[in-house]
Amino acid sequence: MTIGDYPKYLALGLLANQGMIKSYDEVDQIDGDELQTVIVRTHMEISHEDKMKKKIRTSGCAVGTVFGDLYDLVMGQELTRAEVRTSWLHQLAATINRTPSLYLEASAVHGTVLCQEDQPLVFMEDVGRHNAVDKIAGWMLMNASKGEDKNLYTTGRLTSEMILKTAMMDIPVLVSRSGFTAWGVELARRVNLTLIGRLRGRRFVCLSAESNLVMDAHIDTQMDESHQHQRKASQPDE
Repeated sequence: MTIGDYPKYLALGLLANQGMIKSYDEVDQIDGDELQTVIVRTHMEISHEDKMKKKIRTSGCAVGTVFGDLYDLVMGQELTRAEVRTSWLHQLAATINRTPSLYLEASAVHGTVLCQEDQPLVFMEDVGRHNAVDKIAGWMLMNASKGEDKNLYTTGRLTSEMILKTAMMDIPVLVSRSGFTAWGVELARRVNLTLIGRLRGRRFVCLSAESNLVMDAHIDTQMDESHQHQRKASQPDE
C-alpha cells in the first residue's frame, strides 16, 4: 500500500472527479513538487470557466466543490453491478485497522483505501476525506486503473460529494466506518452504488443495492474490533 502526501495525485484526481479530464493521455505535462502548486497542462487548449461558475452545494463539509453539470452527468448513469461478500468486508476492516497510519495514530486525518475484493491496493490520507478520495482518483488515472472491479473504503462520512466522486471513478462499492447523510444514501440508490456504512469489526449497515450483498460470513464467527480501535467508534462522526 502507499501512504503519503501526493499533490500531483490530488490535482489530477480533482480534475478527473470534476469531469475536466478523462484520461492521463490528455495530460501533456504536470509540474510541481511536495511544496509547490501543481500545474497540469493538457495537449489541447481547454476552458472550464463557465463550468466553474456553476457551483452545487453538497452534503459534505466543503461547500461549492462540485461544479457545472457533474450532478446531471453522474445521475444519468448506473454503475456496474458488483457482488460484495461479507467475508471481504470483515477482512478489510481487520486489515486496515492493523495497517500503520496517521489516522490510527491521531484520528485527525481521514484515510481512503482502493481495494479489490478484500485486498487493499492503495492507501491515501488527508485532512479532508474528499481530498483523500481525489488522491486515489489521481493514482488510478496515472496508472490506467479501472474502477469497475474495485471497491473504495473510507474513514469519512458518506456524503453526497463522496457518492458523486465514487461514481465518477466508476467504482461500484463504497464502504465507510463512519455514518452517512440522507442525500448521500439517496444518490447512491439512484446510481445503484452498493453503500456500506458504520463498518466496525463485525458490524455494518448496508444502505443501498442490498441485492449485491452476499452473506457468506456469519456475524457470530467474526472478531469485533480490538479495544484500541473502539476509541474511534466512540467519537462523533466527522
